[in-house]
Amino acid sequence: MSEQRAILVPEGLDGERVDAALARLLGLSRTKAADLAAAGHVVLAGRVVGKSERAVAGELLEVTLPSAPASPTLEVIAEPVPGMGIVFDDDHIVVVDKPAGVAAHPSVGWSGPTVVGGLAAAGYRISTSGASERQGIVSRLDVGTSGLMVVCKSELAYTVLKNAFRHREVDKTYHALVQGLPDPLVGTIEAPIGRHPGHDYRFAVMESGKPSTTHYALVEAYRSASLLEIHLETGRTHQIRVHFAALHHPCVGDLTYGADPALAARVGLDRQWLHATRLGFLHPASGEYVEFESAYPDELRTALERL
Repeated sequence: MSEQRAILVPEGLDGERVDAALARLLGLSRTKAADLAAAGHVVLAGRVVGKSERAVAGELLEVTLPSAPASPTLEVIAEPVPGMGIVFDDDHIVVVDKPAGVAAHPSVGWSGPTVVGGLAAAGYRISTSGASERQGIVSRLDVGTSGLMVVCKSELAYTVLKNAFRHREVDKTYHALVQGLPDPLVGTIEAPIGRHPGHDYRFAVMESGKPSTTHYALVEAYRSASLLEIHLETGRTHQIRVHFAALHHPCVGDLTYGADPALAARVGLDRQWLHATRLGFLHPASGEYVEFESAYPDELRTALERL
């Protein structure tokens, strides 16, 4: 069902283009406002107007906002996930070693295997907190990133660990193979990250983004790439990939963020070289510090050998 909005044009917007005025008044993007005008959904002083006509102070601006399409129903499909290992399991948490090519939970546009689906197929019961398709998930790894993830089995664990991740009280260590040699060899990247304006599935360093901090140190230098140890202070989507791509040192194999396809082919990678190698936190029930480690999967080890 569509929504009708009617607003008197304020003095401050007198003479503004209709699409700009609508964007300011309703918090819409300029493109969305222009689309509404082009579709005949904008009326000024009783007449339908286009996007480039000028608003007049004191006149009634009316707009019809089409109803948002219903969100698709996401369902957890219980199916085994080959290569997914269980590192730790008790009454409150299960720590998973996730292979690449597996999503944390179902999402729009993803039809492949998921961590929650793999756990369901293996008979694990996880917390019912959170959205139905991502119950028990308090932190995610990208589909193309391998390594450690914790999933909550109890409501207590979900509440405690959700807060721990939010307040940056979880130690997350990654290893990444990036192109070239970063300068300095040990450093911190502080650059805000937001959704890329031209690509829904990508993120970018941008002034309007959320504060993001990445610490790194060189582990080993190769002829055309560098192995880094990385500690995340924040946990933005694609944070490591975006930060190093912005420095012109994308993760090897990460074609989405500008990696060299020839180098990826030479080392045999069809994914980004990025692995969540260590995860530490206070156990949500006992309060004791626990830490888990994950070895590199075969394809990442092979890539290093080929370098």
